[in-house]
Amino acid sequence: MAANIVLPRYMRVGAGASRELAGLLQQLGVGHPFIVTDQDMVRFGYLDALTRGLDDAGIPYAVFADTVPDPTVASVNEGVAALKKQDHDGVVALGGGSPIDSAKAIAHLSVHGGRMRDYKAPVMSDTQGLPLVAIPTTAGTGSEATRFTVITDEETDEKMLCPGAAFCPVAALVDYELTLTMPRRLTADTGVDTLTHAIEAYVSAKRNPFSDGMAQMTMTAVARYLRTACDEPDNREAREGMMLAAMHGGMAFSNASVCMVHGMSRPIGAFFHVPHGLSNAMLLPAVTAFSIDAAPDRYAACARFMGVAGAEDSDGDACRKLLDELRRLNRDLGVPTPKDYGIDEQRYFDVLPTMAEQALASGSPGNNPRVPTADEIVEVYKQAWDGRG
Repeated sequence: MAANIVLPRYMRVGAGASRELAGLLQQLGVGHPFIVTDQDMVRFGYLDALTRGLDDAGIPYAVFADTVPDPTVASVNEGVAALKKQDHDGVVALGGGSPIDSAKAIAHLSVHGGRMRDYKAPVMSDTQGLPLVAIPTTAGTGSEATRFTVITDEETDEKMLCPGAAFCPVAALVDYELTLTMPRRLTADTGVDTLTHAIEAYVSAKRNPFSDGMAQMTMTAVARYLRTACDEPDNREAREGMMLAAMHGGMAFSNASVCMVHGMSRPIGAFFHVPHGLSNAMLLPAVTAFSIDAAPDRYAACARFMGVAGAEDSDGDACRKLLDELRRLNRDLGVPTPKDYGIDEQRYFDVLPTMAEQALASGSPGNNPRVPTADEIVEVYKQAWDGRG
């Protein structure tokens, strides 16, 4: 069966790419963009640097800088209301995964209306809203190249996965120089998020030759560059390597799927406000341990791509080395367990059945090599609690 590949129409990749926004907007025919970002981008001068080029080119714009981490329905609705105050013909997203996901939702709702809940999986949205240009400032989510957005319904504590080509940016400016000031914790968490995208895309039931190639490049790059990017934040080669890995990882899972890690991660984020990349990192070793026997050849290949196993290793040995490396990587990067993060133990265990139901409802665990039951998801959550997985 042929794979359906969806990617941004235009991508400018490399140092200084973000400074080419004005020319790209002119190429797209966007004359009055609406910029979606957050207060960190304002505080640290990223927004000023971006809008300076628009001012010089005489391009009028408005700014919505009130997106929130793990974007909510309420914050997205505020953005839609702000956009509709003027006649905008395009959206620009500046920031990490949360501003980009917010911008995707705002660009869609401003044209098609309705509620965000109307677009959650299994609904597939393929009719474009306002054209969106994504400018990532973190190396992790790959949202600049994906056909998904994730929005939290704060009334139900549900992270809603909203899929479809409509949520893929028309264009992306991928400039690793914007990541040079990322703090270690954010570098680590988003980096493991990237690795999770690649591993899950590679073992997914929906994998294909395109996604396999993107996933392989991602795993090789993360193994080579992530620790360096954390330990040497000014290392430009490592920062560029991780930025490309994030983009390739996004292309991989967007054109295959994510699996059980992401299905379980979203409820942790919704219930306990754990950042997305960190919740993935917390779960990756435990979920891999649960899944690995169902696809040993695939997981063994992951170990070889990452350089922790060689051709002389049996698949069984390579799988064991992969699990060892995932656990060691979390230790090296200081990834906390849910227990060490300070999540209330009683509440965590009380809501496990609900989190398991939400994980299954997202559809992602259905793509896992070993498809879990709700009870099995609860057991993996228990294993992840204190890092026993």
